[in-house]
Amino acid sequence: MLTDVSGIGLSLLAIWFAQRSPTSERTFGYLRLEIFAAVANAVLLLGVAAFILFEAWQRLSAPPDVAPGLMLGVALIGLAANGIGLVLLRDAQRTSLTVRGAYIEVMGDFAGSLAVIVAALVIAATGFVAADAIASVFIAALILPRTFALLRDATDVLLEATPKGVDMDHVRRHILEAPGVIDCHDLHAWTITSGMNVVSAHVTIENGADPAITLDALCACLSDDFDIEHSTFQLETADRRRLEERSHA
Repeated sequence: MLTDVSGIGLSLLAIWFAQRSPTSERTFGYLRLEIFAAVANAVLLLGVAAFILFEAWQRLSAPPDVAPGLMLGVALIGLAANGIGLVLLRDAQRTSLTVRGAYIEVMGDFAGSLAVIVAALVIAATGFVAADAIASVFIAALILPRTFALLRDATDVLLEATPKGVDMDHVRRHILEAPGVIDCHDLHAWTITSGMNVVSAHVTIENGADPAITLDALCACLSDDFDIEHSTFQLETADRRRLEERSHA
């Protein structure tokens, strides 16, 4: 529960910082703090899972005395508290990596409380105290896959990988279909923070094309078809492409 409080507190702190206005030194403000918080939560979860597995191994090697009544009572309280937490975080975790990290922590504890309840009942009925350690291994097994997924998603954002759900070939085709466009290069897409995808590209237009019409079509295309509100296009003519390739050589 202490790790839950730490994870949720870190998430709230990141969200609070992210609401600060951009400055000339930080033109995107503190939006990326959400991703760092998600990474920190993932590392915290991995540490918790490793500790649980270590404790379970020790308990399997030398089973301690277990008070099933106290164990059951604490687990029931934990189940209720974590159930409330899951309901509160359920919708927000779909759009925020930070909240997803906190959600995974609470969900792991919720499942853990269920496992502890079962283990307490087994111990009370049969005296099989190893059920306590087995329940711990089950809890760690639930935490690890989702934690690795969270860490992978957060790392992808930090590495400015192409956002999930964005097909770059599809984006390129839409750009080339805009009026006056004859080519597209240096096309990049990345994520600033959860729900904020960004695209930049150099777009070659034909002679005589109206840049304003082309730009409006490009922005509308990305906004409507790909839900990308932040886009930067450098419009250039075919002769400019030759000069640009020379500068890159």
